[in-house]
Amino acid sequence: MAAPLRRPGPRWDRLGRAALLCVFCGVGILYIHPLFSIWTARGEAQRRHQDVVRLTTEHRALIRRQQALRDPQALQSAARRLGMVHTGEKAYVVTGLPDTPR
Repeated sequence: MAAPLRRPGPRWDRLGRAALLCVFCGVGILYIHPLFSIWTARGEAQRRHQDVVRLTTEHRALIRRQQALRDPQALQSAARRLGMVHTGEKAYVVTGLPDTPR
């Protein structure tokens, strides 16, 4: 007499591989967000560093300008360029000049 047909049981080797694959995929997914955050933060840090370098250069130029304007002659010259006059002086405005110098 032939043995009755049994349903084959689960293939534990395949099931184990599938479970291991799911675990590795889960761990990989958990690493994606932190890696993306690190990548974004690195780019932001580079942009901020460029801003700091630019602002440092601008600050140094302003300090030099401030020191230059402490000289009374330089201060008076800058005020004259802005159209300021001393008390008691008369300011004259010349109009009708050609736009281009000859």
